[in-house]
Amino acid sequence: MSLHQDAARVLREWLAPDAAQDRLRQDYGDHLAAYPDGMWKACQDGHITASALVIDPSQERVLLTLHRKLKMWLQMGGHCEPEDATLAGAALREATEESGIEGLTLLPGGPVRLDRHRTPCAWHLDVQYAALAPRGAVAAISEESLDLRWFGYDEVAGVADESVHRLVARTRALV
Repeated sequence: MSLHQDAARVLREWLAPDAAQDRLRQDYGDHLAAYPDGMWKACQDGHITASALVIDPSQERVLLTLHRKLKMWLQMGGHCEPEDATLAGAALREATEESGIEGLTLLPGGPVRLDRHRTPCAWHLDVQYAALAPRGAVAAISEESLDLRWFGYDEVAGVADESVHRLVARTRALV
């Protein structure tokens, strides 16, 4: 199964938490049906991206990255790569690379949310997962970040945009 096929399957099977998320789910599926290259950065009409919110439930905190290009506090994530076999695998790879934390595990049940946003390269149709950090995890900044920092759940609204705040809230509801 190709990454494109896996993403289409994930989106078909995902149970959206509300009507707005279900509309996005359908839009993402339509995008993949219309664009055979819809998984890749080269697709100028937008592309599927994969991200993961790194969470430490035992200490009630999340790890955010100060994105080097966007200069915003965000969850880990980005473009899918040819070596990614699954959408979940792409999200986990991105989270591991950008956090420096080995041993992350994705929250069971598939994606947490979807978020469509404009970036300098194109529309990102982001499929957002949550990754649980192992006890005692120590983060290490990557070249894609200006900073990397743990934030308490209640601190996120003060540093990140509404999409990250919604991702944290939805993740907390599932943990």
